[in-house]
Amino acid sequence: MISGPDTGALDALSSDAPTEAKPPIDGDRPMEWAPNEPAPRKRRTGLWVGLGVGALVLAAGGASTILIAPGTTVAGVSVGGMTPGMAAEAVSGRLASATIELTGAGAGATVSGADLGASVDAIALTEQAFADRPMWNIGSWMGEPIVADVTLDASAAERALHAAVPDSFVDAVDATVTYDAEAKKYVMTADEPGTGISVPELEKAFTAAALDGDLDFTFSGDPTEAPADITTDEATATADQLNGMLGQLGFYVGDERTVPVSPDVASTWLSVQALDGELTVSADSAAIQTVVDTLPKLVDRDVVNATNIVDSKGNVLREVTPGKEGRVLGDTSDAATDFAEALESGDATFDLPVTTTPFETTALYRRIETDLGSQRVYLYENEKLVNSWAISSGLAETPTPTGRFKVFAHTALQDMGCFEGAAYCTENVPWNTWFAPNIAFHGAYWHNNFGQRMSHGCVNLPPSLAKQIYDWAPVGLEVWVHS
Repeated sequence: MISGPDTGALDALSSDAPTEAKPPIDGDRPMEWAPNEPAPRKRRTGLWVGLGVGALVLAAGGASTILIAPGTTVAGVSVGGMTPGMAAEAVSGRLASATIELTGAGAGATVSGADLGASVDAIALTEQAFADRPMWNIGSWMGEPIVADVTLDASAAERALHAAVPDSFVDAVDATVTYDAEAKKYVMTADEPGTGISVPELEKAFTAAALDGDLDFTFSGDPTEAPADITTDEATATADQLNGMLGQLGFYVGDERTVPVSPDVASTWLSVQALDGELTVSADSAAIQTVVDTLPKLVDRDVVNATNIVDSKGNVLREVTPGKEGRVLGDTSDAATDFAEALESGDATFDLPVTTTPFETTALYRRIETDLGSQRVYLYENEKLVNSWAISSGLAETPTPTGRFKVFAHTALQDMGCFEGAAYCTENVPWNTWFAPNIAFHGAYWHNNFGQRMSHGCVNLPPSLAKQIYDWAPVGLEVWVHS
């Protein structure tokens, strides 16, 4: 059957009329027109199967970019095939559910990881695990366990262990530091160790168990020595520091400790307390303020000019009046607070703000002149005669030496010539001012014949006048003796 355009076959097919036979025109085989048959539909089963497999392949490929490689363990917990977030939750949960069976004195007691506050940085560890071992990297599959240091909450762990094995715990006694008013210093009382179950050792055991992949393990509940939080050594160091501060504590102007603070007063300023297992020193600014309020009358002063005795070259032989600069205390409104902070940091010196006025210096050039011809002594100050007295110098056979000399020593009382073979002996000669070998100005209580030669070489004066020279002439003062 053949159908084609313009044959009428389509019209015939659309009616119920039978097909009419036609005479053969191609040999003996007759030709017939037949109606068109609809084309069969193509089968698409293979396409749908292919799409399903492709989707699975794409899903697997995508998963391999967000999951951790198989065979990966973190802190003893298998996290292969998990996202980092899921893995972190799994690690934290397994640590919390870990069971520690206590042995020895703690036999029969158990504590959990949650009781001990066990933790690791699960997020950081699992994110690093994913970064190092993604699922798509087949070479990273079945890697070595990832080590994680397990940390215990010290307070929670001690509470849990104490509740589980109370007999293993004896509280330690901390060392202390107190002020001894009689000794005027800070003293230390030694610590007394206690007993307990070591939390640091349990942390190590927990970490080792995590590395082995078995978070259910045993640990001894027997007591071990537990040191005090504040040890004897720490208290000794604190006491030494405070005692060192007592030796220099005060308010300073330059290098001068202008207002010293006594140990007893300092002890009312300073207190030593135990805070979070450490000794801390605190200072009371209100107590310090009571001393700050008295500073003006202790610091302020008028200027005092200096007076010095000098020789002809200007060298200072004696400081008659020490010079002192004048000063006025500045603003101390924050001094108590600032000093308290300094003391707490270990600094026992406080520099005071002052305004100073410098002093002036007066130089007194002094010299002694002795005239053997007139038997007089003359005292000059800045070349002005200030005193002159009659003397008794050496006799002709024991003359007083002439020349220029310098005072080199003073003796308030001296025996003269009292030795074996001496021509004379005069005991307890007063107010000796020595200016030449074995020659001095001194008092003579045994005669009153001044103005006449009487001595064995020394210069005799009435004792009261000899005392004036003794006081007036320092070592180094120039002496001129002439005829």
